[in-house]
Amino acid sequence: MHDFPAGRFAVWATAWLTGRVSFDEALDGITGDTAHRVSGLPGTDGAVPLGEALAGLRGLGEGRLRLVLPAPGDVRGLPAVPGLAPVALEAGQAAVGDRIVLVPEPLGPEVVQWTAFALDGVAPPPPPVEGTLRAASGALDLAITDSARTLAELDLARWHPEVPELLAGLARPRPAPGLPDGHDPIALSILGRALRVAAVLDLAMTDAPGAAVNHAQAARRDAALRPLGTAVREAVTAAYNAVPR
Repeated sequence: MHDFPAGRFAVWATAWLTGRVSFDEALDGITGDTAHRVSGLPGTDGAVPLGEALAGLRGLGEGRLRLVLPAPGDVRGLPAVPGLAPVALEAGQAAVGDRIVLVPEPLGPEVVQWTAFALDGVAPPPPPVEGTLRAASGALDLAITDSARTLAELDLARWHPEVPELLAGLARPRPAPGLPDGHDPIALSILGRALRVAAVLDLAMTDAPGAAVNHAQAARRDAALRPLGTAVREAVTAAYNAVPR
């Protein structure tokens, strides 16, 4: 839950399309040390390097991409393209433009495979009603507070010694690395906090080794932590989709 290649693609591609970073900076920001390839790109056969896909965005008429984090029962922001929703739901993320949608699939730690869905003849979804970054930050803080008792009851630190440091780090400003220069500092702070909460949430949703957790207990845990997961999704989306004025 705490790796968002579609977010990196959306933020860096938008920064390049709007002239805030160079092509090479955008490509490095998206790929890092990982190999990326894209299939389904209009005008191409088979899989192509991500650099070729990025360069083709201008030719397609793209001006901005947004991160969308679909979840079961909530596919807002996804265009009505045949076959897109199941793939995006499986990935949990997509980079959505006006002409194309790209969905990532990690193939091990060193390769990311992207599937492109052209939006020819498909009306793009209306732009999301994006709340303010401060509102997303406040909602995340409130969800953390409301979930604190549940997190304590799960006794995560017993099985995952990294949890106390992650939770303690929430009180310290620590911007998320790897975003373009000039990105909104509030967005950087929100994303750094949301990614740490996402890591804790991933651990919390995994049954402790040898723990006798029955279905009823797991259902109560999941219900208690669901609002925290929603707040993390909204905070991550707002942070990646923030565009500097």
